[in-house]
Amino acid sequence: MINRRQFLGFGAAATLALAAGCTGGAGGDDTAASGDFSGEVKGTITVLTNRTDLVSTTLPGYAKKFEAKYPGTKVVFQGVTNYDDDVTTQLSSGDYGDVLLVPNAVAIDQYSQFFEPLGTQDELKAKYRFLSPATYQGKVFALSLGGVAKGFVINKRIWAQAGITAPPKTPEEFLAGLKAVADKTDAVPYYTNYKDGWPLAEWNTHRAVLGDPAINDKFPADPNPWQPGKIEYLADGLLYDIVHAKLSEKDPLTTNWESSKPMLATGRTATMLLGSWAVPQMQDAARAAGANPDDIAFWPFPYQTGGKFHANIDGDKLGAVSRNSKNKATAKAWLDFFVNESGFATDQQAIPPAIDQPLPKSLQDFTATGVELVETPAATTNSGKEDEIIKESEIDLKGNIYRQKLVDVARGAAKGDKDSFFADLNKRWSEAQSRVMK
Repeated sequence: MINRRQFLGFGAAATLALAAGCTGGAGGDDTAASGDFSGEVKGTITVLTNRTDLVSTTLPGYAKKFEAKYPGTKVVFQGVTNYDDDVTTQLSSGDYGDVLLVPNAVAIDQYSQFFEPLGTQDELKAKYRFLSPATYQGKVFALSLGGVAKGFVINKRIWAQAGITAPPKTPEEFLAGLKAVADKTDAVPYYTNYKDGWPLAEWNTHRAVLGDPAINDKFPADPNPWQPGKIEYLADGLLYDIVHAKLSEKDPLTTNWESSKPMLATGRTATMLLGSWAVPQMQDAARAAGANPDDIAFWPFPYQTGGKFHANIDGDKLGAVSRNSKNKATAKAWLDFFVNESGFATDQQAIPPAIDQPLPKSLQDFTATGVELVETPAATTNSGKEDEIIKESEIDLKGNIYRQKLVDVARGAAKGDKDSFFADLNKRWSEAQSRVMK
C-alpha cells in the first residue's frame, strides 16, 4: 500500500517501453469475450507473486488444497521481490508464468496483448467486485484478489476510556471525541504521519461519504472544491481543525510510520486515517508488543448522508491468466480457485472479490456500525480532467505536499489561517479548471 503511488509513477515510463518493445502477444482470436480454457485441468503451472513472504508459508497450503481438488496438478510459485520492474521485463520476453499479478506498468489497452479475457463485465459483475480496473472494451482480463475500505484505524480501548464507544457521526462529534481522548487519557488523540507523508494522501479518498455515484465526474467540473459544504473543505477542513486544536502529535517533523504502529497498538496514540489494510498490521504490532489485538478497530469517516455512513472500497492487486500459457485450463482453474475458494482474501482481512463471500471480521464490525460500502465509479464524461487540473494548478490533490503545508499553517509554523489557505487553493484550482474545462 505504501508504494502504490510509486508503482503508478514507475508505470508511466514502463508503459512506453512495452509499447515499443512488446513481443509477448500470442496471437489468437482478439474478438472473443473469453479465452479458450478448454482441456483437462492437469499438469504443472507457474504462478508469479509479489508476496515473497508467503511463498514458503501460506501459499503452499492453498496449492495443496487445489492439487487435492484436481489430482495430477502441481502449482509452483515464483516469488519476485521487485515485482513490477522484473515482471514488466518478463512480459516483453513472452515468458511470464501461467498465472500472474498484473504489473502496474501495463496500460489497460495493452491487457489483451498479455492476458486471456475471462468474460464480459456484464457476465461477471453479478459475481465479482472491483472489475472496472481490469475491464477494457467490455472484456474483463483479470480479477482482484481482494479489496480495502477507507476509514480511521483506532484503538477502541482508548476511545472507550474517553467515553466513546460508537463512531462519531459528524466532524464536530469527532473533534469532541478527540478532545475527550486528550482530556481523559494519556494518548495522543490523532497521529498525522506528517514526515512519511503518504498517509496524508488518505484524506483524498473519502468522496464516497457524499453518497453520490457521479462524484468523480462532478469533481473536475467544480471550480471551488474547498468551499464550505464541498468534499475537500469537509476532509481537509477536519485535518486542519484537528491540528489547529492541538489534538495531534506535538512535533509532526519527527513522525515515523513504522513506529506509529506499536504506538497505536498499545494505546500511546488513538487514531490514524488509513485503510482497512492497516488493521492486521496494527493487530500484529499489538501481538508483538504484548497488547490486545482486539483493541484495534476500524471506524468510518465522520459524515453521514441520508442518515447513513458511506465508505469507499476499491480492489488491490489483479490476478490474470497469461496469454502465453501452455496450460490455460489449469491456470484458469487456479485463478478461480484462488479467488473463490482459497480463503486468501479473508486470511488477509481483505474484502473478498466474490460478492457472495462474507466480509472479514474487522469489516463485519465496520459495516455493523451502519456503513454502506461503495465502489465509486471512475469519471467517464470528464475522464482525465481531474489529473489535468492537478497538473495545471500544481496542487497535488492525490499526494501529501499541500497537506503538509496545511498542517504547518494549522500548527502555526507557516503564515495564514484556514480561510486564507482554502481561498488560495480555490483560486489556483479555479484558474486551472477554467483552462482545462473550456
